[in-house]
Amino acid sequence: MDADSTGKLRLGIPKGSLEKATIELFEQAGWTITPRSRNYFPRIDDSEIECALVRSQEMGPYIASGTLDAGLCGIDWVMETETEDDVEVISDLIYSKASDQKARWVLVVDRDSPIQSVEDLQGKTIATELVGFTRRYLEERGIDAKVEFSWGATEAKVVEGLADAAVEITETGSTIRAHGLKIVCDLLVSHTVLIAGKQALADDWKKAKIDQIALLLQAALAARHKVLLKMNVATKDLDGVVELLPSLHAPTVNRLSDNEWAAVETVVDGHEVRTLVPLLKAAGAEGILELDLKKMC
Repeated sequence: MDADSTGKLRLGIPKGSLEKATIELFEQAGWTITPRSRNYFPRIDDSEIECALVRSQEMGPYIASGTLDAGLCGIDWVMETETEDDVEVISDLIYSKASDQKARWVLVVDRDSPIQSVEDLQGKTIATELVGFTRRYLEERGIDAKVEFSWGATEAKVVEGLADAAVEITETGSTIRAHGLKIVCDLLVSHTVLIAGKQALADDWKKAKIDQIALLLQAALAARHKVLLKMNVATKDLDGVVELLPSLHAPTVNRLSDNEWAAVETVVDGHEVRTLVPLLKAAGAEGILELDLKKMC
């Protein structure tokens, strides 16, 4: 992949587990990204952006070198890369799973292993894909251990006795337990971030475009799990209804042409609606509408 000179923003889209969620987030934020079969350069409906599908593990180095200007990946891979000083985290984006399960890098050992803590790794062999971070983690705690790179099937190396422990990524830990292993502790909880290269941020036009993307992605995330409630309320019932409604500041109240009625609206958490609607109805609200939100700044 070669750096270009078209003046467009070169944006990395994470290939793999985050790809679908990232494309959906951009759709909500206002950009349509269309993957192309056997092609690493998806279309995007913005003439100022060019997209490239990149493995999260490679996002940092590509951005640090200037091949890409910005991209999305896990914070774990930002911390792993040797070029961390050449990239900047622009925005935290928590969106990987609807269940809100977080990706965790955990220390894993055999169920019957005597290893009970990180300190017990002294002189041991650890297999992991997250080599740089794991080495620094152990060095900072004064632990001398051998950290070996493992590309896939990391748990199997512990099961087969090729390593004393592994540092592996998980959400629920069910796969780890199914292999007869146990989690000793968490080393790192990861989440998705938007990162940009120092070179790109030094360019005023690219920085403005990156800031636009960050703002709208965050606005899309802020709107998730939120809904707009609208209703009509008789003036005599207004105080009782407004008292029930949560809001950012205060519910919006507009008088109708009939002075005996008002239109009320507010933004609430989606999970609150099932409790609120019966209460609002009992308090005198009528014509209650629930509307999904796309973005909220």
